[in-house]
Amino acid sequence: MPQEETQVLIAGGAVVGLSAALFLAWHGVPAMLVERKPSTLRHPRARMINPRTVEVYRSLGMERSILAARSLSADLSTKTMIRAKTLDDHEAQSSPMRTEAPGLTAATPCTWCSIDQNRLEEIVADHAAKFGADVRYSTELVAFEQDGQGVTATLRDADTGEERRVRARYLIAADGIRSSIRGRLGIGVTGPGVLQNIVSLVFKADLSGPLRGRDLGLGYFDRPRSGTRMMPLDGSRWVFITPYDPATTSADDLDDEWCTEAVRAAVGVPDLRVDDIEVQIERTGAKVLGYEIGAQLADRYRSGRVFLAGDAAHAMPPTGALGAATGVQDAHNLAWKLAAVLSGKAGPGLLDTYEQERHPVARHTIDYAMNTMRERISAEGDGKAVSYPAIILGYRYRSAAVLPEDGDADGPPALEPELLGAPGTRAPHLPLIRDGARISALDLFGAGPVLLTDAEGGEAWRRAAGPAGVEVRVIGGGELTDPEGRWRQAYGVGPGGAVLVRPDGFVAWRTPALPADPAAELRQVLARILDLA
Repeated sequence: MPQEETQVLIAGGAVVGLSAALFLAWHGVPAMLVERKPSTLRHPRARMINPRTVEVYRSLGMERSILAARSLSADLSTKTMIRAKTLDDHEAQSSPMRTEAPGLTAATPCTWCSIDQNRLEEIVADHAAKFGADVRYSTELVAFEQDGQGVTATLRDADTGEERRVRARYLIAADGIRSSIRGRLGIGVTGPGVLQNIVSLVFKADLSGPLRGRDLGLGYFDRPRSGTRMMPLDGSRWVFITPYDPATTSADDLDDEWCTEAVRAAVGVPDLRVDDIEVQIERTGAKVLGYEIGAQLADRYRSGRVFLAGDAAHAMPPTGALGAATGVQDAHNLAWKLAAVLSGKAGPGLLDTYEQERHPVARHTIDYAMNTMRERISAEGDGKAVSYPAIILGYRYRSAAVLPEDGDADGPPALEPELLGAPGTRAPHLPLIRDGARISALDLFGAGPVLLTDAEGGEAWRRAAGPAGVEVRVIGGGELTDPEGRWRQAYGVGPGGAVLVRPDGFVAWRTPALPADPAAELRQVLARILDLA
């Protein structure tokens, strides 16, 4: 059987797997992604990415490409979310969707982006290939085994049936809520599990009559079944979602007639003209896609040299647009750590911090999404311990890759954006001027660890950081101008102090003042964070 080699093998070609391939390739790590489907799906699925996710892609220079591909229904400022029996009925509940995407301009340089998941996946796949990732569709991982040095996987070509082996140092399982890799590893899950089985389709129709002038962004309806949802795609194209029972009905058997009657029931117009039910998978001609909506958390994120990411690690309801975002940020967290270990810049213990950091984030994000779902469907939420901006931007890491300060063990799992800056939190956004251009402090991070300091400590920290291979950025003193004068306050340091920021943009350590021996201090810090002791 033919055999190939790569550093990291990724199973699953949706947005999380593609993002993992992208981030690894950007860090210079050879990565191979395999996906059994022939291409990215045409169905939009997730429709929104939050500012933190945009920040992650911005660090790779992709923000403009993603914003340029926004949906025609991108502007949420005028849109309404409703609950009603049908679209044609008067709503039982109505709220402006701008409250679903709060303004965060003080906390981030990025905005919300309403982009269909299929378009996002196309962009991510294109950039991953440009950076050197090997992305293979119509290829399924059918078996694997691991040893102390790596993973050997058997791949099957979906078109020809030919099998081949791939040898990789590590394997990332991004193969969805029913992850076969997770099952083979014997990793259990906790949580309520499957909450709902749904079918989804895209149709075209003129709904101007039942809309009655409303600019609908999202509708929850009781017909044809409670839990039915509709949202605009662009122009006269709409996404339709409704629950179904897979024990009695196969999504593959739902024909155009069934789809038309289901849409008419949700709209509340029995003779509505439905012009087109769109094909989602060209190879099979499938127009209706069946999905599971669930809430569960894997007991572990790692087994030896295999890591879980995305829905394979955690599943949550789509309310709040948190599922795909959480998965992308899994990939972002793991990629720089794999790159550091594979390049010899970190010890293998750094990889243990992936689960230490991302597992708690998924747990409280699932809780938030579940509560939001209850509020939307039945208006019976339990209240929330933290705000939506805190969930998006303020989640905290506690692990061996973060050097804590006194009191860090206490407090909520997420902080309001204005409270960030301590070790374990995302580095705060700070407007800066570089070469006459306005940037964000977040634009300084991504490739490797960065030490931020001021002019009073700049020279000493440069001498200390040079041998360690850490980039030093001096705020004030010519290189970077702080027009608002907020650097020290935002990052919690005094004159000569410094903040060490990881490649994923999270604060690893800070010192409020210049220590007596900066070089020795930094060596000790890096040894602990990167498992080099």
